[in-house]
Amino acid sequence: MIKLKPEGAAEYKRLHMTENIWPGVNEMIKKCNIARYSIYCKDDFLFAYFEYTGINFEADMAMMAADPLTQKWWDTVKPLMQPLDTIKPDEFWADMDEIYHLD
Repeated sequence: MIKLKPEGAAEYKRLHMTENIWPGVNEMIKKCNIARYSIYCKDDFLFAYFEYTGINFEADMAMMAADPLTQKWWDTVKPLMQPLDTIKPDEFWADMDEIYHLD
């Protein structure tokens, strides 16, 4: 999870409307074996959920991070967000612990 900056919330939400996603962004997410990806918002807090379908998460995330279009997208949306105070040194979005799951 992460928090939107108050001055960036409207722009972040606008950029993530289906018609405003840049061509190629969703394709790279899928290429990196991410499925059923959703971002939820409540009181400017964002929660992201996705299912990873690949076999090497670290390699797929490195491929995504190396993609020039993804880097440009992140350069556009990251300034609109404020990481939580409790993130680990290698996090931007804070990972959460799953405490309940039902299939």
